[in-house]
Amino acid sequence: MPRQPRIVLPNCPHHIIQRGHNRQVVFAGDDDFLYYLDNLKEWKTELGCKVYAYCLMTNHVHLVINPGDNPENLGLLMKRVAGRQTRYVNKMKKRTGSLWEGRYKSSPIYANKYLLACCRYVELNPFHAGMVEDPGQYRWSSLPAKVGLKKQPWLDFDPFYLSLGNSPVERAEKYGAWLKETVPDSEWKLIREAVLRGQLTADKKFEKEMSIKLGRRMELRGPGRPRKKK
Repeated sequence: MPRQPRIVLPNCPHHIIQRGHNRQVVFAGDDDFLYYLDNLKEWKTELGCKVYAYCLMTNHVHLVINPGDNPENLGLLMKRVAGRQTRYVNKMKKRTGSLWEGRYKSSPIYANKYLLACCRYVELNPFHAGMVEDPGQYRWSSLPAKVGLKKQPWLDFDPFYLSLGNSPVERAEKYGAWLKETVPDSEWKLIREAVLRGQLTADKKFEKEMSIKLGRRMELRGPGRPRKKK
């Protein structure tokens, strides 16, 4: 059976997951994490993409990326970053073979309703995995920069994050407080299943609009839509 073509939309954020081959460890030490982030910074700049959120776990990565005008840039960025990481790890470990699963998973996000929620999903991964008690203390995610614990000039702040306040301090405080709110189970499930299935992270209205625009049926299956965020 042929693979379903990946849905990639211009000027639209996408939630991405890429796992290590057979869930093997991808990042064994600080240098591995730093090398990945250096390449993410380089290629997002080179290709004109925007990185709104990221979280590097030991055996997989979560990203929220807007490819800009050219949707092909999303695939190019992932290919360049993943390829460099593979060559780097293989050289360090004196090995050969695949570092990643064959195909990363991605989901276009209906930004008006789900972008902040997807960023929260990504950035709370270490907390929900029991790795940290305070997710802001996890070094390998975009969260410390968003809650004012460090500066990361190459990270892009999305319009919805920027609308939280009139100053960096106010935005950091409001975002930090929002992260502590209870996340509806339906929201968590919708985001997770949408990216794993390669569907839209959206509601029925946006699904219908995209189906008409692209001339392709996009069926959303699974849980009901999450609570609307302010």
